[in-house]
Amino acid sequence: MAVKETIKVLLIEDDPMVQEVNKEFIASVKGFEVCGTAGNGEEGIKMIKENRPALVILDVYMPKKDGVKTLQEIRKQKLEVDVIVVSAAKDKETINLMLQNGAADYILKPFKIERMKQSLEKYKQYKRRIEENETLSQIQLDMILNMPQQSAEELPKGLNHFTMNEVMTYLKQQKTSLSAEQVANALGIARVTARRYLDYLEKDGKIKLDVQYGGVGRPVNRYLFVP
Repeated sequence: MAVKETIKVLLIEDDPMVQEVNKEFIASVKGFEVCGTAGNGEEGIKMIKENRPALVILDVYMPKKDGVKTLQEIRKQKLEVDVIVVSAAKDKETINLMLQNGAADYILKPFKIERMKQSLEKYKQYKRRIEENETLSQIQLDMILNMPQQSAEELPKGLNHFTMNEVMTYLKQQKTSLSAEQVANALGIARVTARRYLDYLEKDGKIKLDVQYGGVGRPVNRYLFVP
């Protein structure tokens, strides 16, 4: 999957009403497209092979082949697809089995749309980070894997919590103030994007602005995390 392509999602869910609700939720998140729906695991496995989605939203309680057996079969056949579980199954045995078999996330029904959006945004950023770099540093890997939970804080349009957390995590690790260009280069984002996040964090009081004046030209805005 190229970074700029729409992420194709297959829904494996036996309840038609839940299918429709989940389709709406997924469609509301930029960068995702539902490429098909399946009512059980057997049908879902066939559609994975036919449609080649990047991501499967998988229920647990289904006829013919439940979610546990479906995920195990996906791994057994080495199908290249990621899985997010959305289910009412809350017993520790089921949750543990799904996570052991590589589920990227586990969302309990009933859930709020914000929780689904959080999961999809995290997945999208994960794919972007993985595919933008042939190799990853420990810092980059830590930021991808150790993602803090979504804040209840509402962000301005165009900003998301994943990138916000990346910027904050990176600044916390620095001992000197950095320009927007330095932050952008370190995180692999556009300079104008980095500047938007840095300006927001500065106005929110989470980082400090350090204006440095040179001999010639405009002053440079640099940013510093101060505990």
